[in-house]
Amino acid sequence: MEPWIPVTIAAAFLQNARSALQKSLKGRLSNAGATYVRFLFGVVFVAAYLGGLMLYLDEPLPEMRSDFFYLGGVGALAQVLGTAALLQAVSLRSFAVGTAFSKTEPLQAAAFGFIILGEPVGDTGVLALVVSLVGVVILALSRMEISVEAFSKLVFDRGAGMGLASGALFGIAAVCFRGASLSLVTEGGVFLRAGFTLLSVIVFQTLVMTIYLFYREPDEFKKVRSVWRPATLVGASGAFASVGWFTAMTMYNAAYVRAVGQLELVFALAASWFFFRERISPLELGGMAAVVGGVVLLVMQG
Repeated sequence: MEPWIPVTIAAAFLQNARSALQKSLKGRLSNAGATYVRFLFGVVFVAAYLGGLMLYLDEPLPEMRSDFFYLGGVGALAQVLGTAALLQAVSLRSFAVGTAFSKTEPLQAAAFGFIILGEPVGDTGVLALVVSLVGVVILALSRMEISVEAFSKLVFDRGAGMGLASGALFGIAAVCFRGASLSLVTEGGVFLRAGFTLLSVIVFQTLVMTIYLFYREPDEFKKVRSVWRPATLVGASGAFASVGWFTAMTMYNAAYVRAVGQLELVFALAASWFFFRERISPLELGGMAAVVGGVVLLVMQG
């Protein structure tokens, strides 16, 4: 098994943990405030990780080229805007529908990866991405009652468009992060490239969100201070999940990494069955099988 695969699976698991922890902040912070703590409290952990890595490898900071700045900047903004688009999508439709359309990210990342970085995806890769996407959509919509007429309306709904937009923005972000990381000049290897790129991106995102909150939601700063304990856990889990994502995307094609990362949904469903004894329907089992099948195809190709 190539190293990017277990790194991606670990990142998906940690992201699932971060999402669960972030739910504890619901109602105490706005959507923007909850997003802000993910960046603000994650900076310290990412900085500590990069510092420890540099000491261990005995390597200086990588040398940055112009590609790094515009790819990293575009990726950072795309991720923030993608989060905003997803929040808008789920407010216009249900959470499941918004999530389902946003999960077109790996397929869109494959297209953007070819356009931006010139990285092709073979026939098997496309098949694997499509199979995995079908599984994700089944999982996201499995507990909804959707008729043919309702589904046709859903496809042309504004919420669906925002979900697709969020998937496109997340796909652009993933590809740009990979490109920024690969543009660095260093002898420190994959981990140093990924760690430095992540720290640069998360600092920039924190600054952007700070400016946004200052002008649009200044009261959120006081609320953020009041929830610093759970926010620290959100920041830590999010930071190490991001370390996994950035490292895996530096190692391998971003579209494949994000597709394997769809296992996050399988983890969430398995946790709901194991810990809360929630019943899993045959349709959900079929969705899980499709997601896993798509991942297996990607692993076999990789």
